[in-house]
Amino acid sequence: MAEPMSLQGPVFKVNGQLMLLIPLEAGGIEGARGISEAQGSYLKVAIPEWIAGLLRIEEGDLVCVSNEDGKLHIEPGSATAVH
Repeated sequence: MAEPMSLQGPVFKVNGQLMLLIPLEAGGIEGARGISEAQGSYLKVAIPEWIAGLLRIEEGDLVCVSNEDGKLHIEPGSATAVH
């Protein structure tokens, strides 16, 4: 089994759909099969509305994506202070 990986990046909205774009050069994320598709040099992962609501994420938010235990996990990113 490949070593678990974790990436952080912004949530985008394309045609009304929230999504993540994960660079394929990072190795992609195991466990995203069935909910993702390759688009250019990125793995595009659509975020269903119910998951976005549950996690309270929206366009522009940073999220952390990991594949620990062979499943795709999407979590809100760490908050940063604004001065």
